[in-house]
Amino acid sequence: MFGFGKVSRHKEVGAIDLDSMLRRGEALVVDVREAREFAAGHIPGAINMPLSSFQASKLPRDGRRLILSCQGGRRSAMALDKCALAEPVIDTHLAGGFAAWQKARLPIER
Repeated sequence: MFGFGKVSRHKEVGAIDLDSMLRRGEALVVDVREAREFAAGHIPGAINMPLSSFQASKLPRDGRRLILSCQGGRRSAMALDKCALAEPVIDTHLAGGFAAWQKARLPIER
């Protein structure tokens, strides 16, 4: 019965929709994986802000919607929890994380 009535405040965007948003210049991906994971492959144009040192106050603000991402969605959800206190407007992450991006066969930058 744990979690009964609990509603997630995190929004999710799918890989294909995120790709469209990026192509239109509407979004910026913030990858919260560690630097070595990011270096091995990431969403083109993403910036790396590892969860281990993540600070919502240091997120870039350039008018684009910020979408958080990690490998599978857990760490980006944790980063969104941190944002909820400082930056409640940042509330969306990539559903399934980078693994979903790869599964959709979307471009990868190294």
